[in-house]
Amino acid sequence: MIGRIHSVETFGTVDGPGIRFILFMQGCALKCKYCHNRDTWDLHGGTEMSVEEALSEIESYLPYYRSSGGGLTVSGGEPTLQAPFVKELFKQVKKRWNLPTALDTNGVNDVTKLTELYDLTDLVLLDLKHIDNEKHLALTGVPNTRTLETARWLSDHGKKMWIRHVLVPTINDDEQDLLNLGRFIGSLQGVEKVDVLPYHQMGVYKWEQLGEKYPLEGIPTPTAEEAERAQRLIEQGRTEAAAN
Repeated sequence: MIGRIHSVETFGTVDGPGIRFILFMQGCALKCKYCHNRDTWDLHGGTEMSVEEALSEIESYLPYYRSSGGGLTVSGGEPTLQAPFVKELFKQVKKRWNLPTALDTNGVNDVTKLTELYDLTDLVLLDLKHIDNEKHLALTGVPNTRTLETARWLSDHGKKMWIRHVLVPTINDDEQDLLNLGRFIGSLQGVEKVDVLPYHQMGVYKWEQLGEKYPLEGIPTPTAEEAERAQRLIEQGRTEAAAN
């Protein structure tokens, strides 16, 4: 089984619990205006890697993952575009080492066709870009319908989730939108954590290397106070949903 890989990180600490091996898959169906990995979009880019090659790299660092309560996270790009490869990789790391697995996904692909992959996934890192469908379409190029359906399916099937929301000033920091996002999250089961991730411009150079104009030029990184406000509004929405 062969996959197309963008890059690997052997000591990841933010994409799931503990220390983790992060495999970044090539290819993405979204066109997020703030994407810091613009070079992952092309499904035919990256380099080829077999499941056995990936397992060999992971094995070298197993003591660190086990002792820290970490494991394997597959991210992207969008990993579900290469679901057969990811499924086989998850199957093998569980069979050989019983290593915990996490999937970092935008949830846009049809969840009903990915049930075998999610059965092998211990934690889903679900990226909710925008709760408003029209604004999501403007930001990413696709509606948020499938993402919300994926969130609901994961909730209904007892899956553990970390919800991630990249906060972009003037794009998705509206008070009502953040409250509505919190209300939606509050209607879900299995959400262990909600991460507000401040937008940054560290990937702008990748757009420039591809000869493309960066879509959000001039939009600043949110301040700590703005990120705290967003987190507070989301939690307020969650509390309101729980009370109803």
